[in-house]
Amino acid sequence: MPKKEFSVYSVDTTKATFINSLKNCNPQTDPYKYWLVENVYPPEAIDDIVNLPIAAPRMDYSVGRREANNDKRGYFDVARRNEYPICGIIADAMQSPEVTSTIEEVCKVDLGGTYLRIEYTQDSPGFWLEPHTDIGVKKFTMLIYMSQDEDAPNWGTSIYKNAETFVGNTEYKSNQALIFVPSPTTWHGYEKRPMHGLRKNLIINYVTNEWRARNELAFPNNPI
Repeated sequence: MPKKEFSVYSVDTTKATFINSLKNCNPQTDPYKYWLVENVYPPEAIDDIVNLPIAAPRMDYSVGRREANNDKRGYFDVARRNEYPICGIIADAMQSPEVTSTIEEVCKVDLGGTYLRIEYTQDSPGFWLEPHTDIGVKKFTMLIYMSQDEDAPNWGTSIYKNAETFVGNTEYKSNQALIFVPSPTTWHGYEKRPMHGLRKNLIINYVTNEWRARNELAFPNNPI
């Protein structure tokens, strides 16, 4: 992807858009506290992420766990930050004190000493995830929906009361995010359903120093 000038958005406008959207979003409380945030980033930024020239890998969906495909997953890591301007802009914005302090204020979470991890997912037909809660080294989770396919409104995250009780699927629309602070009650996954197209999302976490896969981190030597 050739380098280009960004006349319609920058790190500063990306930060400002996210901060404004998060501060003006009301949390949901059933079956646990979560936020559905609209207009997460400037729309042109979403378009550039969706159009990244990164081929969707062939995944094994037999067990319903992302870790089953760890060798094929992709991140806005150091190399991609340097290769694709949009990856650098998103990473710089989410690493910034302005953004992290807003997350701490709104979501009542301490991100001090954590590291930014941004996964770029391209889920294809057959995808599903079993109900799960995020592991303890994840201190914050944000799933940003990006796809604009005709079928995309049916691709929302599945919410559960517990491992056995399905509550419903969130609304899915491009440039909307599901946010929650991981805990033993934040059960989520992806119920099996028809999918026509690629379900493109960003999964943004802030993880503790115990995170072993340092190659996945946007800034492996720079904690929040």
